[in-house]
Amino acid sequence: MPTRWADNDHYGHVNNVMYYSYFDTAVNAWLMDATGIDIRTLPALGVVAQTACQYLDSISFPDQLQVGLSVARLGRSSITYDMAIFRVDDDALEMVATGTFVHVYVDAESRKPVEIPSVIRTAAEALVTD
Repeated sequence: MPTRWADNDHYGHVNNVMYYSYFDTAVNAWLMDATGIDIRTLPALGVVAQTACQYLDSISFPDQLQVGLSVARLGRSSITYDMAIFRVDDDALEMVATGTFVHVYVDAESRKPVEIPSVIRTAAEALVTD
């Protein structure tokens, strides 16, 4: 994942809010790739209920990033992802942030919590860690 010129703030590094965008992009891109479907068309939507980020080092445009994810908890209606952002530098990876990202699945119409769709659950099971 590339950083973008617009990601930098006045201080010359990627602004803190962008890390959450990287988390969101990584999770949803992975879900679409792992399931082979456009998740926006499901009758249940994964909405973000909680996020957290610990910043370990600053990054700046034009850094290239890699985002890793695992599933820390797979509940009835929610998935908790543990994530890490790495700067790619000459084929080496340097961890620059870690985070947590919680999706709660809700009915697309009523927005009430529902069970995780089976196609999502099956994909997420492959990333469950201890």
